[in-house]
Amino acid sequence: MSDERTQVRLRRRIEDLCGAAIRAVAGQRDLQLLDGRLYRSRRRLPRFAAHLYPAFGQADLTSFRGAADGLALRVSLSDAALHARLYPADPIARLIFDLLEQFRVESLAPPVQRGLQRNLRHRFRRWSQEFIASGLAESALGILLFTVAQVCRTHVTGESLPEQSADLIEATRAALSPTFGPDLRTLRLCRHDQDAYARAALALAAAVAERAHIARAEPSADDAVSGDEAEGTSKAFALLLDVDSGGDDALPVATLGRSALLDGSESTYRVYTRVWDRECFAADLVRRPLLAELRQQLDEHIIGSGINVPRLTRELKDLLAQPQVDGWEGGHDQGRIDGRRLAQLVASPSERRLFRVEPTELVANCQLSFLIDCSGSMRQHIVAVATLVDVFSRALDMAGIGNEILGFTTGAWNGGRARHEWQRAERPKHPGRLNEALHLVFKAHEQSWRQSRAQIAALLKGDLFREGIDGEAVDWACDRMQGHGEGRRLLLVISDGCPMDSATQLANDSSYLEHHLREIVLRRERRGDAEIYGIGVGLDLGAYYSSSVAIDLTTSHGNGVLREILGMIARRG
Repeated sequence: MSDERTQVRLRRRIEDLCGAAIRAVAGQRDLQLLDGRLYRSRRRLPRFAAHLYPAFGQADLTSFRGAADGLALRVSLSDAALHARLYPADPIARLIFDLLEQFRVESLAPPVQRGLQRNLRHRFRRWSQEFIASGLAESALGILLFTVAQVCRTHVTGESLPEQSADLIEATRAALSPTFGPDLRTLRLCRHDQDAYARAALALAAAVAERAHIARAEPSADDAVSGDEAEGTSKAFALLLDVDSGGDDALPVATLGRSALLDGSESTYRVYTRVWDRECFAADLVRRPLLAELRQQLDEHIIGSGINVPRLTRELKDLLAQPQVDGWEGGHDQGRIDGRRLAQLVASPSERRLFRVEPTELVANCQLSFLIDCSGSMRQHIVAVATLVDVFSRALDMAGIGNEILGFTTGAWNGGRARHEWQRAERPKHPGRLNEALHLVFKAHEQSWRQSRAQIAALLKGDLFREGIDGEAVDWACDRMQGHGEGRRLLLVISDGCPMDSATQLANDSSYLEHHLREIVLRRERRGDAEIYGIGVGLDLGAYYSSSVAIDLTTSHGNGVLREILGMIARRG
């Protein structure tokens, strides 16, 4: 426990220092670094080039400083509006275009700031080593994109190419030189003029994208990876360069507060009393006639949503299932020799069906749980959320993937009986969580979607929604998942805001619950208990969850929201 808390404090300390460096270099006081992402006030800025996001626990301090310097140059020397206006539509072209803009601003680092230049160079070279070590450069597509990144940075910044990278890309570099040479020279000459530079960058990005699509669609006979693996390499490279177009028009961002009580080395999260805590099936809190009525309402919304359940089932199986060998199958004309059929070769020399193969089938050795914030502010969104999780659960069942639908709220407003006990005890200082936790089960793991149809409709009962104690709920949901046999565990937390319990916050400090939530998520993921994802309803929850997506249920519906959630899982998987 102490080691985990030390790691959390160390990470925050590094981010504080990097954030200060970004503000100093950029000369912009409203910038801050939080969980590896850059924010301007409460707005999260888009991700830029891949090498600006070193992984905590894997990268050295100079890498973090180099990434901070790169981010500072990007926000201070690049016209974001001009860059966004010229963004190409093709994903690979967009990745290259953004990477080239980052190289441009890094080339403009003042010559007198040698430390800054050294940091930038160090970080990019470390990222290059990580890319090679990942194996992505072993495919035709991967080596093409890697070569472009190395050659372009060398030409734009005027720096020498590291020996390891030079040896690896030598053949690919020679093949690309006749096509890309003129554009590379233009980039170097125009690097002080973003508009002119961007025109040359667009041409080069389009040429790279064309070659990349050819490499993906027509792999060579001696390519070391199959077509499917090449597709995977493309996705992995896209993830490494995870560029998005979000900006100041993005949804609001949750900001992570720090609890003075929990920041102390000896302080731990407390619960004043668990006597009044409950865990129950939500359907037990709803009258049966009302439950039937709510189910009918939910069915009507699902019909109107236009969600394609069979397609969602196929996408979930493709995303979460893994191929597994299913015995041996004989009678093939290629594969491994089947000793039982050698007698046929003697009797019939022309017989060629003497081989056997190992057929595979997709098996989803995983489970997925939804954890829904049942706080008062979620009432306005709950019809859309209930539709979403109901359809998801049905598709997961059809795909053979175990799933649960859980919720969390409190048993009362303003602390309830727990707070009354505290008051009778003359209000001791720092009591910790000061309310009645209520954990709800809408669909249990062992139940099928059909068996739990009525129970899921309990989500529409508005008076269940009170306040939210998120950290303990995430802990509870992870414990439930560990009780089942599946290998991979995915927990999707759906919420529209920060943890909120007025009694707890007034008796401790305003950031007590959100500090605890972040610590629980970090601890559970570090131990490998589950992959935890945040689905923010009208709010970016990136401050709490390393993998998150913000959805706007007022403008996005049905299949569009599902694609956003599947994309979030795919980027991490």
